[in-house]
Parts: sequence; C-alpha cells; structure tokens
Amino acid sequence: MGFGDYPAEYNPKVHGPYDPARYYGTPDKPFGQLKLGEVTEWVGRRNKSPKAIAGLFSRAYWRWSHKYVQPKRTTAAPLIQILAGSMLFFYAINYGKFVHHRNYKHH
Repeated sequence: MGFGDYPAEYNPKVHGPYDPARYYGTPDKPFGQLKLGEVTEWVGRRNKSPKAIAGLFSRAYWRWSHKYVQPKRTTAAPLIQILAGSMLFFYAINYGKFVHHRNYKHH
C-alpha cells in the first residue's frame, strides 16, 4: 500500500463511501466494555507498527475534525481545545524551570 491508497481491508461494495475516520480492520471489543482481566490480552492484539500508530492518529484527527471543526454550527470548542492542549504542552516542556521556582520564598 503506497501513500494515499485506501486500506487493504476497505471494500467499497461492503463499506460504501470511504471515511478516513473509520477503522476498516476486523472489529474488536471496545475498550470501554473490557473487564480488567481482559485488558492485557486486548493490548496484545493491537498492531503496534509505526504505520498502524500513524493510522490511529489520522483517524483520531478526522473524528475530532468532523465533530468539532467542520459542523455547520460549530462553537468555540475547537479553539478552546487547541489552547488548552498548547498550554499543557508548553507547561510540560518548561516543567524543569517551574519545579525549582516553586520552592523560592519571596518577601
């Protein structure tokens, strides 16, 4: 499969129009329906190749985009989510500076 091709599991006669936010592999039990003892087996069945992880992030982006950015009546939710995500990211990369600063006593 080259760049820009459909997934090998996609069949237009069965699945209809292609949706980049949908997983076309064999369905598995959703994570929310697992019992605690089944989690390790469920994680073991996941494909952990770089291509599969890239596909996971691609589907997650498309789902987020279709839900929050592209609706006819969108709200401020995508802007707030991007701002909150960027604040968390910059806090994480500057944490080393903050951790030492919190013990200083100011008069």
